[in-house]
Amino acid sequence: MNHDIIIDVRNATVRFNKASENISGLKEYVIKMLKRELMFQEFLALQDVTFQVKRGESWGLIGKNGSGKSTLLKLICGILKPYKGTVKVAGSISPLIELGAGFDPELTARENIYLNGAILGHSRKFIEEHFSSIVEFAELQDFLDTPIKNFSSGMAARLGFSIATIAKPDILIVDEVLAVGDFAFQEKCKKRMEELLHGGTTLLFVSHSIEQVRALCQKAIWIEKGKIKGIGEIDIISNQYMQSMQ
Repeated sequence: MNHDIIIDVRNATVRFNKASENISGLKEYVIKMLKRELMFQEFLALQDVTFQVKRGESWGLIGKNGSGKSTLLKLICGILKPYKGTVKVAGSISPLIELGAGFDPELTARENIYLNGAILGHSRKFIEEHFSSIVEFAELQDFLDTPIKNFSSGMAARLGFSIATIAKPDILIVDEVLAVGDFAFQEKCKKRMEELLHGGTTLLFVSHSIEQVRALCQKAIWIEKGKIKGIGEIDIISNQYMQSMQ
């Protein structure tokens, strides 16, 4: 793998099996499975996807809901494995893929900072040293001992983003998480992402806001029905995508 290449995806295909009939409960599922009466329909969430990302680049993933953007990010993070093809990643990843991922809703914000930090590979000492910075950025000083289940989606997003970006990751992955925050916090997150980019972090960014993608990203991948429809410079690909929507 070329040292300049931090993400190398080659002919990646992701396959899911969908039940071809409605099954009302676990009992019926087990009975049908034992009788070998379960019928599945193959669904290709991604098909023959190939691209490379260099260190320090910023890429936007654009496309309609259900096009395969989040599936591709999960493939890069290692959450999913390709049915066919290969995915190689050379560096540490801080993923912000699903709101609340890595949080225990029953635990307080204070406890979840340590839990989420550990999931991201940080030591307890590291979290203790950066605890005040995490809380200050998330603007949650008055809610540290409140269970996460009582947080609004915006509060949870602020905390998740703050923990994920407290250390400079090699790769930062952000999937629609900023859509739930208020404008002021979105601008704050954008500024931090720009600082990380200037420091050499690679960014993969998903947003339905083409303006946000254009502001942060150099290049774009347009995905439609699991296939790459376009790939290249952000202005060219985003314009092609917007024209297709019209």
